[in-house]
Amino acid sequence: MDKLYIVMPAYNEEENIIQTLDSWYPVIEKYSANGESRLVAVNDGSKDNTYNIMLEYAKTHPLFTPLTKENGGHGPTVIFAYDYAINNGADWIFQTDSDGQTNPEEFDAFWDDKENFDAIFGYRNVRGDGKSRAFVEKVVCRLVKHYFGVKVPDANAPFRLMRADKLKKYLYKLSPDYNLPNIMITTYFAYYKERIDFKTISFKPRTKGTNSINIKKIIKIGKKALKDFKQLRKEL
Repeated sequence: MDKLYIVMPAYNEEENIIQTLDSWYPVIEKYSANGESRLVAVNDGSKDNTYNIMLEYAKTHPLFTPLTKENGGHGPTVIFAYDYAINNGADWIFQTDSDGQTNPEEFDAFWDDKENFDAIFGYRNVRGDGKSRAFVEKVVCRLVKHYFGVKVPDANAPFRLMRADKLKKYLYKLSPDYNLPNIMITTYFAYYKERIDFKTISFKPRTKGTNSINIKKIIKIGKKALKDFKQLRKEL
């Protein structure tokens, strides 16, 4: 049976983390490979009680692994989580977020279809997190097409199942502190013509906690992304 690692970053999610872990833990139990699969949450230097809650949760949930690191942002934390899963022998890596906006019930369709693809990415054709976020994603997809010549419907969805050996091919092309790894990983898979699919997923509005990404930060990240895209295009 394939060894699955479900990974998620967590930053100041004390209001959401228990509910999110409770919703995803049955998934890892269902698809655990001889008890070797893991649900992994990486605390990104939270200023609240997120990590302590994670430590307590691990005491009664043996398939859950809590990790922590200095604050570096969502992207570097995702890279950290991917690296951890690869180095611990995962066959498949699934990434989602810890804010409760994704639906674990939609995972089965991804897993059932995995043998036909190297990666299956979520497609948020309807988003519950606001029109501004949906607009940003459309702009991202247009930039990906402009710089890399590939067309994808959703480059950054935090609902993605990937073969670990394929992810390994592309992950280390990025620096450990790269801000938008999921966008570039989607781009690499498409550019190098790996077997990929996009499945429609639901994306709920955040009900608890505070979103750490605002328009000001999006603009700042966007400006840096343009510079990074130009450099990464040269390296292809």
